[in-house]
Amino acid sequence: MTHDGPAEVILTPERRTIDVVPDAERHGTPRSQFTLWFGANMQITAIVDGALAVVFGADAIWAIVGLLIGNIFGGAVMALHSAQGPRMGLPQMISSRAQFGVKGAVVPLVLVILMYLGFAATGTVLAGQAVNKILHIDSPTVGIVVFGLLTAFVAVTGYKLIHIVGRIATVVGIVGFSYLAVRLFLEYDVASYVGIKGFDIVTFLLAISLGAGWQLTFGPYVADYSRYLPRSTSESTTFWSTFLGSVIGSQWSMTFGALVAACAGDAFLGNQVGFMGDLAGPAAIAFLIYFVILVGKLTVNVLNAYGGFMSILTTVTAFNGQSRISSTARTLYILGFTAVSVLIAIAASADFLDNFKNFVLVLLMVFTPWSAINLIDYYLISKERIDIPALYDVNGRYGAWNFTALACYAAGVLAQIPFLAQKMYTGPVTDMLGGADISWLVGIVFTGLIYYPLAKRTSNPPASMIYPDHTAMTDSRV
Repeated sequence: MTHDGPAEVILTPERRTIDVVPDAERHGTPRSQFTLWFGANMQITAIVDGALAVVFGADAIWAIVGLLIGNIFGGAVMALHSAQGPRMGLPQMISSRAQFGVKGAVVPLVLVILMYLGFAATGTVLAGQAVNKILHIDSPTVGIVVFGLLTAFVAVTGYKLIHIVGRIATVVGIVGFSYLAVRLFLEYDVASYVGIKGFDIVTFLLAISLGAGWQLTFGPYVADYSRYLPRSTSESTTFWSTFLGSVIGSQWSMTFGALVAACAGDAFLGNQVGFMGDLAGPAAIAFLIYFVILVGKLTVNVLNAYGGFMSILTTVTAFNGQSRISSTARTLYILGFTAVSVLIAIAASADFLDNFKNFVLVLLMVFTPWSAINLIDYYLISKERIDIPALYDVNGRYGAWNFTALACYAAGVLAQIPFLAQKMYTGPVTDMLGGADISWLVGIVFTGLIYYPLAKRTSNPPASMIYPDHTAMTDSRV
């Protein structure tokens, strides 16, 4: 009998996909959620997200406050999704079949897949720049392809390596971005660039939306990374570990971004990665900063590739009835997703800032109703009681399509249209509000108000959590 060493275990491709993780394979502590989400948010795209609030007119001080409010609100919603992972042992979007039906869950899933592609592509543009700086290459395509290959390798290997990369990103992110913050204060009289504009409700609400949108878009895959925790892990511990990691990491990055945008303006906007290297100072330290940017982007991009694969698989299996796939098929799904995101990155690297802002805010429109429905059903209606085998059976408890949930979802999306503030369309209510976009808040509140009373009358949750027989699990809460 042979025993694999630590490296072999870490680099052995993950076996689980959309099936339940049995108790025997559960491991780790909620601390891993903190380092994963902190590391995933200590990165260049979060810095750009924070900068956007200042770019579009807010004073840095008010931008930072607005971003904090948005991060806290969105982070709470996102962490509530994470808390579902240890209890069910399932990827996030499989569990949403309990609300939408086995096939009905495909409707929001298609939008989730587009989100992952968009974030993977926009992140790859910036990470590709860091790769080019490290390798001293001028071709954007080379950096993008190299980063795509790194992403695919970590995503194919799976859960354990993803968490290790998250821990590395946490350490190098704290060191690297703390150093850059010190350099910013040494190079610029930061105090003279902040507090020079008055409070403006429109740009303040935009900052809140940018922070909330950043967090809320993690919702559809956050439980993918908590599902391996032991089922005895308390929900509150999982919640706080995820919440604090994600909110502290993102607010740190966004605060830095707001200050950089206020001080540097066009010097940063035209060359975000290059500016960071220049700010670092000596070439050797700039090289290390590019490495920090690369590791941070790798962490979150792997989450996008892994989550994208899970979402595609959840969509396909809704129609073919499978609950597991081969390792070869798993690898091909991930490689295919990563290849498409790389091609999008190569084709769409221009006008990055403006496109990214609109991308994030459009995504809010389609994900806030989904979050409201998933969380209200799980915590208030089903009361954490899910018939897991039925999630894979179109003839089971949840059926193929749940038209109540789908109708509420559609209504929640449509209700936001009058409140939108987008490049291609500005809603009439938004005009009355002076251009402030509060559509995401309308999406959550309105969807919740119409879904709860309808689902209360039509849902049929089990008396207790039902696990598959082969997992040999029992519900300790019965």
